[in-house]
Order: sequence, then structure tokens, then C-alpha cells
Amino acid sequence: MLAINTQLTAEQRLSKNITAIMGNPKYVALAGVLMIGKKGIKDDCPTAYTNGRDDYYGRAFVDGLTDSEFRFLILHETYHKLFKHLTTWQHLYKDNAQLANMACDYVINLMITDENRDLFAVMPKDAEGNNIGLLDEKFRNMDTAQVYKILKQEQEESGGGGEGDEESEESEGDEGASGGTGAGGGLDEHDWEGAQDMSEDEQRGLAREIDEAIRQGALTAGKVGSGGNRAIDQLLQPEVNWREVMREFITETCRGTDDSTWRQPSRRHLAMGMLRPSGITERVGELVIPVDTSRSIGQHELTKFLSEIKGVCDTVKPESVRILY
Repeated sequence: MLAINTQLTAEQRLSKNITAIMGNPKYVALAGVLMIGKKGIKDDCPTAYTNGRDDYYGRAFVDGLTDSEFRFLILHETYHKLFKHLTTWQHLYKDNAQLANMACDYVINLMITDENRDLFAVMPKDAEGNNIGLLDEKFRNMDTAQVYKILKQEQEESGGGGEGDEESEESEGDEGASGGTGAGGGLDEHDWEGAQDMSEDEQRGLAREIDEAIRQGALTAGKVGSGGNRAIDQLLQPEVNWREVMREFITETCRGTDDSTWRQPSRRHLAMGMLRPSGITERVGELVIPVDTSRSIGQHELTKFLSEIKGVCDTVKPESVRILY
């Protein structure tokens, strides 16, 4: 690749392109995640890497990238953090490091490419014009675990089957990733060991920081009318059915159930010279149920809420119900 933009240092270009990403309307929601952790340029880094919190970029590699390619690389590392790849998929790394790396990259490279049809960020290419990273349409709408399963199955069918490691990804390149584009698959490295070296408190703190950045980013995007970001939107989609959670809580926690206790022997049986436990019943008193009536709620949603409240009353028959609107 040709050395370009030599008028700015790699450090200056890193700051410049992070600022450019934060200023792009489609990435307003990503600003908080971009600012998490340390960032820098390293002379001994072949490409780039992240441990899920900090991200670093190789000086020689960056010097050969255009600004739009550099922005793709920054977004790539940021999305690893956004989706908590280095902690969420540790079990895949322990099973096969090479395929875990590839699966994570396939998922986020498709997302970044889709978001940048305007070429604000483009996949870095080698001297022959081939994509450096991994990109394959067959993995569209899949998560990392699904991609990993397919890659492992393909590897086993081709007779590969062994344990992967970090070095094998660099040497084998895109081998085993049939149908994809990318000469070497070496867009970045994944510092799984660095992520694992973080203490449990550090990992929990990082997860909270990322979650808070996601929520704040979504709020900011909504205020400025940026239209949001698909990656952020996916993470904010509820994964739990609120009806099922409420029903389980009501059924298991609030339902009045008959039980027995030896602490209070049955008086009726005592009179008969028999020691038997007495019966007890925990009954539901007043239930307080708040109902969302914000601007996003219409009559259709209110009807659903009231139907669930009726179901609650039919299930546990509380003494009274207080509804808060």
C-alpha cells in the first residue's frame, strides 16, 4: 500500500478520524463507546488490536491507509467493544481461537460496510486491491455464534478440525472461510488474553460503562434527530418478553398458596391427641401496577396492558389493585 497523508502523524490522524466519526450523524449514538478505554499508535503492532476496552493501531499499517480506510478500522475496533466480543465469546476462543476471530470479524464487517454505502468508511485493501478484512454475504443477519458454528462445520468437513491460535490466523489468512472476500483476514488482532486478564470487577465495570454509553448515545441520537445507528438499535431491542416475566413473578411470588407448618400444631388434631401441622396461606393483598402512558404508547398498547392486568387479577385474586398511569 502507498504511504499517504504523511503531512499528519499517525497520532494526529487517529484523533482526526475519531472526531470525524463522532461528527457523522449516523454515528452520533456511538460517541460514548468511542471514548471508552485508552487509544494509541504502536510501532510494534502489525495492524490493530483491542482487548475490549483499549484499542491500538500499528503505525506502519495506519500510514498505508486512506482516511476512509482508517475510519473503517476504528469502527471495527469500536464494534468489538460495543458488542463485548472479547468477553462474551471467550468460550469460542478457548475452543478455536482462529475461528472465533473470524466469526467476530465477519459479523461487524458486514454491518460497517452496510452503514457506509456513501464510502465514509471503506474496507482497507492491499496493493492488489483485495479486501484485507473478512466479508461474506452468506453470514448476513447472523450473530457470532451462528457464524462460528458454520465456520467450524466447514473446517471439519475440509479436514481442518484442529485447535486454532493467534498465529494460525496470521499465517493461514482466509483459509477455511470459503465464499468470503479478503486476502488475509488480517484486519486486526483480538487480545483475548488481555480481556481475560481484567479482574471480575474491571469486567463488570467495563460492561456497565458500555451499557451506559449505549443508552446515552441512543438518547443523544434521538434529540439531534440523527436517525440512530443500527448496531445501537439492535442492542437496545428488548430480549425479554415483559408479559412472560410479569406472569412468572405473579405466579411464583404473589399467588396465595396453601402450605403447612409445624410451628403451629393443628388445634383440632391436638384435641384428638394427635400432633399435626396447621395450615397456612400467604395471600396477596394490594397490588400496585404502573402503566406506561408516554407519548410512544397508543390505545392498542394500553389495551394490551389492561388485558395483562385482568389476567393478573384472574390468577392471584388480590384484595385490591392500584393502577398508576
